Amino acid sequence: MEQRTFPRLGRTVGVVGLGAWQLGADWGTVTEDDAMAVLSAAVDAGVTFLDTADVYGDGRSEQLIGRFLRTRPDAGLTVATKMGRRVEQRPEAYTMAHFREWTDRSRANLGMDTLDLVQLHCPPTAVFADDAVFDALDTLVAEGAIGAYGVSVETCDQALTAIARPGVASVQIILNALRHKPLERVLPAAAAAGVGIIARVPLASGLLSGRYDEHTTFGPDDHRTYNRHGESFDVGETFSGVDFELGLAAVRRLAPLVGPESSMAQFALRWVVDQPGVTVVIPGARNTEQARRNVEAAALPPLSAKQLDGVRDIYDELIRPQIHNRW
Repeated sequence: MEQRTFPRLGRTVGVVGLGAWQLGADWGTVTEDDAMAVLSAAVDAGVTFLDTADVYGDGRSEQLIGRFLRTRPDAGLTVATKMGRRVEQRPEAYTMAHFREWTDRSRANLGMDTLDLVQLHCPPTAVFADDAVFDALDTLVAEGAIGAYGVSVETCDQALTAIARPGVASVQIILNALRHKPLERVLPAAAAAGVGIIARVPLASGLLSGRYDEHTTFGPDDHRTYNRHGESFDVGETFSGVDFELGLAAVRRLAPLVGPESSMAQFALRWVVDQPGVTVVIPGARNTEQARRNVEAAALPPLSAKQLDGVRDIYDELIRPQIHNRW
């Protein structure tokens, strides 16, 4: 697999990683055996970057990854976790004491003395401007509790504020064929500053898999049911904030652009990989076949100018008017 580097992290990872939200919760039930099989399939296929969070299943995702790490101690993996969403979202909650508590819990869950990368998990906007927050994160690095830190963001403005911080190693942001705004300023700014970009929600919560239609339903424990209108967290995390029916129409327009050598999902992942400045893309997988097929996208040839132009035109016509200015 193609390897890309986080300059400020000092690590190189495969360009397709694995997002582990679904191994914890909010995507329907995933058994422990299925979770371990997904992790094994992904790593065997070449994945070296795993992304999780302390809130996914209230630590279940971290614990499963920790169990997996103990079985593969020489796999050369980089594990990124996130912190901050287990408490009420108030800027004053982002304190040194809480950071110590949260990172200690993640270290125990993952079985790691030093966490490779810890990201603030989409905190309130005011947190990004608080010098004390980043001083505290610097202290955790100096003490060896964490190797480096980054941020996960909802908006491009939050990303740009974080990129200006000299200690921020990575920015995690939603980027996919239905969510283009980060291409304008965020990715160029990150590349210029040496900040890695972790592209999340690359398949727009499965919309870009091409497997859904107007009759598709999701379980009650799936965020695509209970957060479709932002009832539980930012609506941009579910279908990238795109209206479901509009997203289906866009995917049908995208389908003729997909060549015979790939699936719709692989085409969508390749689109993300082809964007200058992306370090790693983190699709989720609920079974081993999905994990392997995601990795195969990295071996596809880059999309042609015609394909890239086609994606942009569909975005500009259908999606841009609805969501471009929101995030």
